[in-house]
Amino acid sequence: MSPGREAANRASHFPAPYRSRAISHSCLGRVLWCMSATRRFVPVIEWEDERHLLGVEGERLAIAFLTSCGWSVEAHRFRLGHHDIDLVVRKGRMVAFVEVKTRRSCSYGSGLEAVSARKQRDIARVANGWLLRHGHPGDEYRFDLLLVKVGSGGKHSVEHVPDAWQLSSQWSY
Repeated sequence: MSPGREAANRASHFPAPYRSRAISHSCLGRVLWCMSATRRFVPVIEWEDERHLLGVEGERLAIAFLTSCGWSVEAHRFRLGHHDIDLVVRKGRMVAFVEVKTRRSCSYGSGLEAVSARKQRDIARVANGWLLRHGHPGDEYRFDLLLVKVGSGGKHSVEHVPDAWQLSSQWSY
């Protein structure tokens, strides 16, 4: 293949506009994944899905509640891969990984029921990533759950469940 044709071939693949499937390159011997060019970062203020907006409101209320109880926020929405931890908070040597569950009613079950064993495992994996990056020797770690009930007329209730679950195997810094 001529050098000009090779460059043109590469230009048609990188960046890959409007592709949302895997592209195989036999010369590279691996499969590359290209995101669609139409995907972009959308600020929270532009979100339209009511469930996402409710979740953000619950997280804001949770932050206000925890800071009023003497906790300091270390991280909000700490991500690792496709998973995240809603809040990482600290009070002295205690670090809590907090999952926030916001509800308007109990029609779909309580927030406690919504945190399955799989969700707990995913949160633990992300917590381990945070711990490796930001943890300090001597810190204590736990998993908390904050249940936020958003009522009509600006009435909200917050329930904090400290040490909501334990991992089957111990882990520490």
